[in-house]
Amino acid sequence: QVHLVESGGGLVQPGGSLTLSCTASGILFSVSTMGWYRQAPGKQRELVAKIFASGNTRYEDSMKARLTISRDNDRKMANLQMNNLTPEDTAVYYCYAYVPTGERGEYWGQGTQVTVSS
Repeated sequence: QVHLVESGGGLVQPGGSLTLSCTASGILFSVSTMGWYRQAPGKQRELVAKIFASGNTRYEDSMKARLTISRDNDRKMANLQMNNLTPEDTAVYYCYAYVPTGERGEYWGQGTQVTVSS
């Protein structure tokens, strides 16, 4: 059974930093694309960052300078470091996995709330 479990969300002040972590189980992690999406109230879910099995990355353009996505294949974890957060970053952040083999398919975590407020 596939599980994606997010951690690291919470309340942070404007200008602060936060690191989100996603721990995967039940998938061939090393060959999977991992990503982070977010959904703010009243808005559609949008891509924040992805990291491919090759280690190549893709970021949402407007956030690119403030983000770093990384992966640890041994621990089956994908991390997202976010810097200089603003209230507009307030959203539920979801871990995403695209698994090309084995338990093939797209999977989502339950989400973790990030609130940026003073």
